[in-house]
Amino acid sequence: MIAIGSDHGGFDLKEKVKAHLKESGLEVKDVGCYEKVSVDYPTFGHAVAKAVAAGECEKGIVICTTGIGISITANKTAGIRCALCSEPLSAKMTRLHNDANVLAMGAALVGDMMAMEIVDTFLGTAFSGDERHQRRIDLIEQ
Repeated sequence: MIAIGSDHGGFDLKEKVKAHLKESGLEVKDVGCYEKVSVDYPTFGHAVAKAVAAGECEKGIVICTTGIGISITANKTAGIRCALCSEPLSAKMTRLHNDANVLAMGAALVGDMMAMEIVDTFLGTAFSGDERHQRRIDLIEQ
């Protein structure tokens, strides 16, 4: 299951990503927001991060206007490695090298088609398992 959450600035893109995930046959846990009324992004960044950290969801996706605030928020949760990506190469590399478990995107920075490519790349790329990358992840987690 994929946890997804956004603030009002990421709401439209969140809804499109959610539909894309469901069309791809994935189960989605939408933690909000549920309408385009001004809300605080930390509420939804924390909710996605907690769902992933608790093992309720395999991965998470967080979206706000720039992706910056919500990614910082998600990274405050132990065990979360959230990466802000604006193109597919970053999504691929953060999975290969960092075993990132939450993807952040900025709705004002990526178009719909690019967002779907980023999501598909992030979810479709496995961690490389290389010792050097695992060693670095272990250092991050310390």
